[in-house]
Amino acid sequence: MVEENNNVHWTPQDMLEIILDEPDDFLKVRETLTRIGVASRKDKKLFQSCHILHKQGRYFIVHFKELFLLDGKKSNLELNDVQRRNTITTLLSDWGLIKLAASGELDCAALRQIKIIPFKEKGEWELCPKYNIGNK
Repeated sequence: MVEENNNVHWTPQDMLEIILDEPDDFLKVRETLTRIGVASRKDKKLFQSCHILHKQGRYFIVHFKELFLLDGKKSNLELNDVQRRNTITTLLSDWGLIKLAASGELDCAALRQIKIIPFKEKGEWELCPKYNIGNK
């Protein structure tokens, strides 16, 4: 990944691979990710940052802008987007929902850059995905 004007030169090999303990964990991770993102507090809207992707028997945590790039669409994936993805992935790992496929230190964003909606508060927020997997 090389930075150009704060944009990242991205290839599919840059996706962050994860390991799930149980097949059911996919749904838990998917639901959890709907409650993590960037918030507009005055509107009580949360814009989902990351998704779990299952491709060819492997699992990845991807930023929604990576999904646009995978689809061949234009996207301005920035270093901060990748850092937020890494922070979210680290949280999922810390919570025991996933394991990282590769070892090593991830370049992470500050925790204050993301909002996590507790499950019990989910109904008070409008959850807004920026990408819908499987929808054309």
